[in-house]
Amino acid sequence: MKKAVEPVQPDYIFETSWEVCNHVGGIYTVLSTRAATMQAEHPDKVIFFGPDWHEHSDIYFAEDKSLLRNWERMHGARVGRWKIPGSPIAILLRWEEIAAQKDAIYGWAWNKFQVQSHAAYGDYDESCLFGYAAGQVMESIYHHLHLEDKKVVMHANEWQTAFALFYVRDYCPKIGTLFTTHATSIGRSIAGNHKPLYDQFKNYNGDQMACELNMVSKHSAEKQAAHYADCFTTVSELTARECEQLLDKPVDIVTPNGFEPDFVPKGKAYTAQRKESKEILLRSQKAEGKDAVVAGQRPFLLCIAGRQEWKNKGIDVFVDSMRMLSDKVNSDVFAPRVIAYVLVPYLEHSTLSMGKVTVVFVPYYLNGFDPTLGETYYNLLCGMDLTIFPSYYEPWGYTPLESIAFHVPTITTSLSGFGVWAQGEDALCSKGLSEGVYVIKRNDSNYEQVVTKVSDAVYSYMRLSDKEQDVVRKKAWKLSEHAEWKHFFAHYRVAYQIALKKASNRR
Repeated sequence: MKKAVEPVQPDYIFETSWEVCNHVGGIYTVLSTRAATMQAEHPDKVIFFGPDWHEHSDIYFAEDKSLLRNWERMHGARVGRWKIPGSPIAILLRWEEIAAQKDAIYGWAWNKFQVQSHAAYGDYDESCLFGYAAGQVMESIYHHLHLEDKKVVMHANEWQTAFALFYVRDYCPKIGTLFTTHATSIGRSIAGNHKPLYDQFKNYNGDQMACELNMVSKHSAEKQAAHYADCFTTVSELTARECEQLLDKPVDIVTPNGFEPDFVPKGKAYTAQRKESKEILLRSQKAEGKDAVVAGQRPFLLCIAGRQEWKNKGIDVFVDSMRMLSDKVNSDVFAPRVIAYVLVPYLEHSTLSMGKVTVVFVPYYLNGFDPTLGETYYNLLCGMDLTIFPSYYEPWGYTPLESIAFHVPTITTSLSGFGVWAQGEDALCSKGLSEGVYVIKRNDSNYEQVVTKVSDAVYSYMRLSDKEQDVVRKKAWKLSEHAEWKHFFAHYRVAYQIALKKASNRR
């Protein structure tokens, strides 16, 4: 019998992102939960590279001067470990010292990779200089560790680190390069500017829209990284369609975002956390002079969370569905009071009361230090009865996945990568909340229908008995087990193999 050939895997993995030891959004969750699996398969052969914000970074980073002891530091690099499960090696660096070389760097990027930096503004300069510096540090460590004859891959996430990929491709051509776009900059911008992304999808040209939306440089860096990478990936079939249409480059493989159950308390610890979180949420209402308990009846708690993208994240649908829900609840003497939290940084702190439905806007990052609730998002999530993420634009959607991992049923849409995945895992997810996830079909023209379906689903679910809700909660949690990294990391193994094979051919 012929022996099966083991897939080629890297000896070392260099990975960079603006969100390494820098919690900004969902990419932090992608990397920080995936790291434990990577470390288990490649112990201390995984090195993350991120920006150094000093005091802010030290929340997530522990410097360790015994690591890479004889390596000659550059760009003010600090070496240590990322304070996440798996404790991978991380290198944080600065880029100010090469700011004077910006024009020369942009000239190099144009000559070598056709990146159009002439229209740069805002955060483009800072991101690209960081990426270029990260590439230089990777090259230095590559030679310091004598990896020239080893199988090495570097993985750049999002356009902010595209220049790291360009640098490595030019100066260390033996390294296999990967580029992941978690959301195309043009797709997000089209959606955020209230243009019909889906009805007109086949008519959009990425380069043309970049000019119209003043996104030329970011789009150019992203597009060229996709074309020059040895392996180009994205997180869902939804975004794969975007990449082919807007970046003129089909992805080599879809690498969906998994989750690590280490973050979720178990058994009695979960029960205690859920009880404590509910008490914290209700105390916050009492502190504002609003008694959350009506006639001894436990209130129903739900939330939406994410970036301040009113349309893309479906915050508009959430608020309108709560208005519609108030009509149902206020005419039902047996219905409990509903408290709906909008956990979105930078919105104004306020409360919108509609008799038994109260919408509370909490405009802070929930890292345990906010002045309103003083708890982390994950801890508060335990106390919710339901979550709603009715997104219009959501390449993956960690928030609904996190929700079901914490035993909280969720409502999302067919325009989220997670929603598409959930439908594939369980066809019943399109029929209601009975399986723990309800995926509502959404497009450019059915806003009112989505609002109505969200409102109806919440009303039906909140009328279930505690025992019936517990059954749904268990089903939600069981579905989340299928999205753990131990299942999804297999896609990355294939991606590494693709990158190494192309790099080998290039030699």
